[in-house]
Amino acid sequence: MAGKITCYLDCVSPYSYYALLHLERNRQTLEAHNVEIDIVPVFLGGINVGSGNKPPWTLPAKANYSQYDGARAKHHFGVPNVQTPSFFPILSLLPQRALCYVKEAHGEHFVAIFRDIYHAMWENGKDVSKPEVLAEVLQQRLKEDEAREVMAKANSPPYKQQLNDNTKEALDRGAFGCPWFLVRNSKGEEEPFFGSDRFHYMWEYLGLPWKDVQLLPPANAKAKI
Repeated sequence: MAGKITCYLDCVSPYSYYALLHLERNRQTLEAHNVEIDIVPVFLGGINVGSGNKPPWTLPAKANYSQYDGARAKHHFGVPNVQTPSFFPILSLLPQRALCYVKEAHGEHFVAIFRDIYHAMWENGKDVSKPEVLAEVLQQRLKEDEAREVMAKANSPPYKQQLNDNTKEALDRGAFGCPWFLVRNSKGEEEPFFGSDRFHYMWEYLGLPWKDVQLLPPANAKAKI
């Protein structure tokens, strides 16, 4: 069995955080099945504009539902400390551009740094769109001079363009939000998947062995004779 999961994420999206956590928890098993994972930083604001979508908090009914769905997701993915920060939403261009360079120059730390940025914003309430805050987060994995270089590259034309290109690629692949996935199976066929709660569909599409959610009887139920 072989395949590939390309995952388009933005740190401004908590559901992208959940998706990254879940992929990483399953990375070893996926790689054992010869399934490659590629995490791609994108600009969700550009995806919304390009697709004509609107953020859920701008629609009252969706915003109201989010309080329930968000609590359920935090419990399911095991991150109870996730909270919407007072400064939300942020303009995520700087951290996302920085991640484009980190992926290229410090690939061994890329996923960990992406996770650190999510953790800083969504669990520690730090505004990672501010240069001094982002630099502090980067130094959890990188040396001070390496972090300075990342910050400089994030503001340079090549990595501004790289984020634009990544975002356009996601749009060309049908994206209207994040997390967005393009999954290629062993036959070379590709299909898109959206959201942090579609992994069972992805495993099925890849032809991987998996267990469905099973409803159990009450613990004190007596077996029927």
